[in-house]
Amino acid sequence: MTTSTLRQRLRAFSLVEVLAAVSIIGIIAFLAIPNIVAIKQDSERNLAISRAEAVNMAIVSYIQANGKANVAPGWSALNDQQRYALLIPYLSFAPANLTEFIPNGYSVTLPTNLNALTKSVLTDTSTATVMAY
Repeated sequence: MTTSTLRQRLRAFSLVEVLAAVSIIGIIAFLAIPNIVAIKQDSERNLAISRAEAVNMAIVSYIQANGKANVAPGWSALNDQQRYALLIPYLSFAPANLTEFIPNGYSVTLPTNLNALTKSVLTDTSTATVMAY
């Protein structure tokens, strides 16, 4: 065997080295994936809270623009989607449906009475619990 062919054979990784590298990558992935899932869930929760706050601000802007005496009487007769349709001009980049505005896994219920001016209710639909925000 010449020295050049011996050098070419010695440049390759052995099977043990490749298995060690793959197992290290597997361990790192095993540790990282739960954190990535938790980060995704936290970001969706934060987005839902942010969107609920945006709806609350839109309600206040709607009342200020149109007058409480003008909008309060007809507000209670509407459902959530109809109320949301009135608020779309006061929301940035809002889709036409309320269910598209709030992330999956969450729902928002708009206040039925504008005289009391309460916040909208944000619910985690996976656990059916009302979220405090």
